[in-house]
Amino acid sequence: MAVQLGFDLPVRTARGRDDFLIAPSNAMAVAMIENWRNWSGAKMVLSGPVGAGKTHLTHVWAQAADAKIIAAQDLRSEDVPTLAKSSVAIEDIPQISGDAEAQTALFHLHNMVLAEGHTLLLTGTGTVGHWGLQLPDLVSRLQGAMETTIDAPDDALLAAVLVKLLADRQLMPPPDVIPYLLKRMDRSFAEANRIVAALDHQSLVLKRPITRALAGQVLDNLPQGG
Repeated sequence: MAVQLGFDLPVRTARGRDDFLIAPSNAMAVAMIENWRNWSGAKMVLSGPVGAGKTHLTHVWAQAADAKIIAAQDLRSEDVPTLAKSSVAIEDIPQISGDAEAQTALFHLHNMVLAEGHTLLLTGTGTVGHWGLQLPDLVSRLQGAMETTIDAPDDALLAAVLVKLLADRQLMPPPDVIPYLLKRMDRSFAEANRIVAALDHQSLVLKRPITRALAGQVLDNLPQGG
């Protein structure tokens, strides 16, 4: 049985291309990202559920395209000219649904990046029409972009994601833990992240390895939808 030591080790999230787990739910998105040089209009919207792998795929693209990555909520108008000197990925655009300044900055960044001959990747949950943006010119430009979606995971992918999340935290539970978690957890990447974080925390607190018994305790005490 694999044993974890009681040290608070750093989480080393692997975000290289070879670390991205490909399944039917995300294969089309991976193909579109890898074909980034042929994007119509030099821009792409990448959408999908929270924790589905958008950030990982964004890093894969940024490395290939030599692009910068910025969270939408960190956008400021004064930073646009510098950002527009290369290709750019803007993450979590729905987060600026109530921020007129950030939306204006994104509008100008969109125009300047494309004018400079570079490429844009824009990410969020759901379609552009559900991002809650109020700037009509920005909405029309984003709705004119190609779009690819990462769907919710099937069991095989969710199992692989759990294994990867545990490995990112240097955790190697025995083989019976993953099937046990799959039978009891909600079917989402966000829930996989939440459960693995809780398992890691409880293992450290109790100074016990992660076992099926410990997993049961964690799931029994995990707040619903937290």
